[in-house]
Amino acid sequence: MHPVSLAGAVVGLLIGMARNGWWETLLGGATGYALMWILYNLGELIMRGMAKMRGQTLDDVALGFGDVNLSGVLGLMLGWPLILPGLLLSILIGGVVSLIYLIVMVATKRYQLFMALPYGPFLIAGAFLLLFFGERFLRFLGY
Repeated sequence: MHPVSLAGAVVGLLIGMARNGWWETLLGGATGYALMWILYNLGELIMRGMAKMRGQTLDDVALGFGDVNLSGVLGLMLGWPLILPGLLLSILIGGVVSLIYLIVMVATKRYQLFMALPYGPFLIAGAFLLLFFGERFLRFLGY
């Protein structure tokens, strides 16, 4: 997937430079990557602790590293400081969808512990909403 990430970074850099200038573009990309890298490592630490408490080996991940790369690309597109509400909006969308999914799975008696949902679509949805409807969402978030 690294060629896709690299292609995305080139496209993100071009879009970001056209929208924000070079400094805001690079700072947004670095911030998006760094914040998700921290969350990735925190998730891995939590999963290791849970596996150790259960006496099992670690075979699950809380967040994939592709999400870290994607956040860097989206940070390039959104730029600084728009990447911050972009990640916040992505987390909120992911939380709402996950809650609805959880309710449906419990109601249909198909719930299983540690069910995984891909996070990339929520990251893309948050960035899409800000890129195309940014002013409205920023006012809504009080940003």
